Amino acid sequence: MIEKALRETVRGEVAFDTATRALYATDASNYRRVPQGVVFPRNSEDVAAVLAACRAHGVPLTARGRGTSIAGNAVGPGVVLDTSRHLTRILEIDPERRTACVESGVVLDELQAAARPHGLRFGPDPSTHSRATIGGMIGNNACGSHSVAWGKTSDNVEELDVLLADGTRMQLGAGQDHPRLQELVSRHLGEIRREFSGLSRRVSGYALDQLLPENGFHVARSLVGSEGTCATVLGATVSLVPLPAATVLLVLGFPDAIAAAHAVPRVLPHHPATVEGMDAELLALFTSRPGRGAVDLPDGGAWLFVEMTGDTQAEATERAHVLAAELRDAATAQVITEPAAQRVAWRVREEGAGLATRLADGSEAWPGWEDAAVPPEHLGAYLEDFAALLRRHGRKGVTYGHFGEGCLHVRIDFDLVSDRGRAGFRSFSHDIADVVVAHGGSLSGEHGDGRARAELLPRMYSEPVMRAFGAFKAIWDPEGLLNPGVLVQPDPVDAGLRFHPPLDRGTLLAFAHDGGSIDQAARRCVGVGKCVVKEPSGVMCPSYAVTGAEEHSTRGRAHMLMEMLRGETITDGWRSTEVRDALDLCLSCKGCKSDCPVDVDMASYKSEFLAHHYAGRLRPASHYSMGWLPLWARLASLAPGLVNLAGRTPGVRALLKRVGGIAQERAIPRFAPATFTRAFRRRPQRPPVAARPAVVLWPDTFNNHLTPEVLRDATEVLEAAGFDVLVPPGQVCCGLTWITTGQLRIARRVLEHTVSVMRPYLDAGLPVVALEPSCAAALRADATELLPDGARALAEQTLTLAEFLQRHAPDWDLPALGRTAITQQHCHQHADLGFAADEALLAKAGVANRTLDSGCCGLAGNFGFEQEHYAVSTAVGERVLLPAVRDADADTLVVADGFSCRTQIAQETPRRALHLAQVLRMALRAR
Repeated sequence: MIEKALRETVRGEVAFDTATRALYATDASNYRRVPQGVVFPRNSEDVAAVLAACRAHGVPLTARGRGTSIAGNAVGPGVVLDTSRHLTRILEIDPERRTACVESGVVLDELQAAARPHGLRFGPDPSTHSRATIGGMIGNNACGSHSVAWGKTSDNVEELDVLLADGTRMQLGAGQDHPRLQELVSRHLGEIRREFSGLSRRVSGYALDQLLPENGFHVARSLVGSEGTCATVLGATVSLVPLPAATVLLVLGFPDAIAAAHAVPRVLPHHPATVEGMDAELLALFTSRPGRGAVDLPDGGAWLFVEMTGDTQAEATERAHVLAAELRDAATAQVITEPAAQRVAWRVREEGAGLATRLADGSEAWPGWEDAAVPPEHLGAYLEDFAALLRRHGRKGVTYGHFGEGCLHVRIDFDLVSDRGRAGFRSFSHDIADVVVAHGGSLSGEHGDGRARAELLPRMYSEPVMRAFGAFKAIWDPEGLLNPGVLVQPDPVDAGLRFHPPLDRGTLLAFAHDGGSIDQAARRCVGVGKCVVKEPSGVMCPSYAVTGAEEHSTRGRAHMLMEMLRGETITDGWRSTEVRDALDLCLSCKGCKSDCPVDVDMASYKSEFLAHHYAGRLRPASHYSMGWLPLWARLASLAPGLVNLAGRTPGVRALLKRVGGIAQERAIPRFAPATFTRAFRRRPQRPPVAARPAVVLWPDTFNNHLTPEVLRDATEVLEAAGFDVLVPPGQVCCGLTWITTGQLRIARRVLEHTVSVMRPYLDAGLPVVALEPSCAAALRADATELLPDGARALAEQTLTLAEFLQRHAPDWDLPALGRTAITQQHCHQHADLGFAADEALLAKAGVANRTLDSGCCGLAGNFGFEQEHYAVSTAVGERVLLPAVRDADADTLVVADGFSCRTQIAQETPRRALHLAQVLRMALRAR
């Protein structure tokens, strides 16, 4: 068996288990091929051993980088070779020659970081630059937004270090003696010159034009874009380009995308570094999703993002203004010089591949026809014909792309589930291929043909050229071992699609944004891989940032769920241990809900899965201890001193932790001598003042029982701002601890009781201020998933403290505290609530604040208290948050509204963090 042969000869990891096969069955495309196994080679000798084993057993091999291929280039039925784990060395940066020598698994951003100190960069930069590997870019001939200035990957490859299927290792470059290739080119010289001319973004097919004498017979570049079908790339020597001294972004607004496309020929003579296009629907999708915020662009229904460079900022700015003036008859314009503002604008474009997957009406859209390219002067006419074809087929999509190179990206609302829909997809693919060819274009402009377009190549190339492609493949891989079904002898475009008809699974959550279907919810993940960045910004995905394992990424978990729901590779449904283990390190931080371009909500999927997985079965101990925390806290409040004594007594403490599934390294939080609600009800009654509006203060379990001073200080702040504070008379709870542990039926009953207690306040239209961000997020989002109608008013009337004061007391005169602070934003607030109001209120209080880009604190409610998660919990905190707290000056305030965040800081650093309410009270006392 090949698995035995690989384990005997390969030093790297060899994985033939169900979970890994499920993880690697899909990439970022519409296609699915379940591999026999996956290998993570440690060096070139491992790669040679894998090839030898595949050859001996007749098993095909598919090379894969980070799995962001949109055309199905990185999935295969045999062995998948993942080079991104170990073949990641940057061997040399040569500033004099302006070259870099790298292994195939090096991520583009890592190469850029290594080249930057030398004033250099790699020219091509696809939107997946934070996770795309150089090997993958070579396989697909990736381009990116700067190809107008610096060309495709093939234009920047000097040499390749490759292994052939027969085990031969070759160093390939230009001008080499290769009689069989020379004979092939000589035989088809006329066709190659005729059919490969006139289009810079011609990526479809094999790059036979690189073997023309006038192109230096560049053997290495002829393999760029061959999608792993001819050789396995071990490493490459690539050329680097100088970093621009100054860059400004000119944004041009047009009535629509067609008008923007027609303007491109007027832009190109100004020698821009980029000319990117997008229509207004993409911007609307961006701004409508959590955590995105507004983007300031000039008026228009579509925009061109034009980057202008210069030796100085003044020169680049002047060039931008000159171009804007020339197009004043056709476009509105805005020149953006500040780097931070440029990054905000570019984020919309970079997230296009994910954003466009869910259209404004909630319908799903897919790659399918993702990146055809035509000569830029034909782009406007092509877009007109493209729009007409969409109308004829009854389809719609969001348009964006590399307009300066005539390359159009679009996600289309294909029905890829039903037989009729798949037939329509096939019909559209054939029709649009003919439209592209009629405009002198290429079926692929940068992502490769893969399984999405290879069948259509005869519509673009003549029969002699197609025969030449077959001969080219046979020279390198005569046995057809490498990535079969791609380019030569291709699979049909509608074969092996990864979608399956959804079933009525009787979910407990409403999945309101996904038609009530967890199948549709899991399909949100299209595999673009923003969650598999080694050094992430934002919150997603904290466990992956620590482990680097695909199964601990949002994408990996979503793919495991999809395979479970499909029921072929993972066959035991909700009882699946593979899915349970993949979800085990999910912190339920909700970071993916806002940071993922398609708003995958893994925390909700995990809750739903756990509810079914443990139905009728014994749960982990922590689900009973910390999952039922609100109940235990109420009981503890009857004798808090006795409970705290037990928590301090060594033998009893250890026993409590062991029984409760709590890490021995964790300190058990101390219960307050009296709860806030008890103290509030015993305080002298203040007569209501008619002129003072009332506000309901939510007594969450954490602050009420453990840190009542936070609620007390919030009461003082709200009263000082002119409000009468009310507290619910009975027990209320958002159900969060039951939700995160998947005890959804109990959570629903808890919420039903809560809504009944809160009904008089809600009917009176009173705002509800929740101080604990996780509780506020649960009330605003999770509650309506469990009680779609019953909890709606509670969700709509719940605000954070900062939101309430900003909305209801905008003119409140708050004294200036005159302090500096660093703030840990709670991850649920990041995902569901937003933080702008908090930052504005801190500024109003005279606090010079820096909000950390630290992601999740790592404690994440019950997660960091659980014995098996302690190491990951602290590792997540040590990425950014805990070192930043330790390094902060003693006079710098540490602000964290989340109880988990404050607890992690208190237990892992010498510092004590404050809630925003406590900071505001300090300001009041500083009068």
